[in-house]
Amino acid sequence: MNNKDIKFSRKSAPEKSARMVETIVGCKWSLTVYSLLNNDINRPGEMVRSVEGLTTKVLNTCLKRNIEFGILERETFNEVPPRVEYKVTRFGDKFINILTELEKLQADIDDSTL
Repeated sequence: MNNKDIKFSRKSAPEKSARMVETIVGCKWSLTVYSLLNNDINRPGEMVRSVEGLTTKVLNTCLKRNIEFGILERETFNEVPPRVEYKVTRFGDKFINILTELEKLQADIDDSTL
């Protein structure tokens, strides 16, 4: 068969992963939360205190989205007062690595336009 005879079908973005990237990157706090977790700040109260402008309501929304996508997981401890901690899942590690590579790409683009 000749290469000229091959018909290619239209390629579209993967639906679920594209929606995940749009949602996570569209949330201006997700990348900050990943940075906090990378620095062993994994409790919500400590996160809010560590970032100027971050509110508990916005943080909870951000954390909930990340849990829904399987990027983060919530661990609840049966203590008084109750203690909750968040950590990155194995899938989340892969996802964050992709975002890190995108940041590197952006830095390369920025450097080439100087």
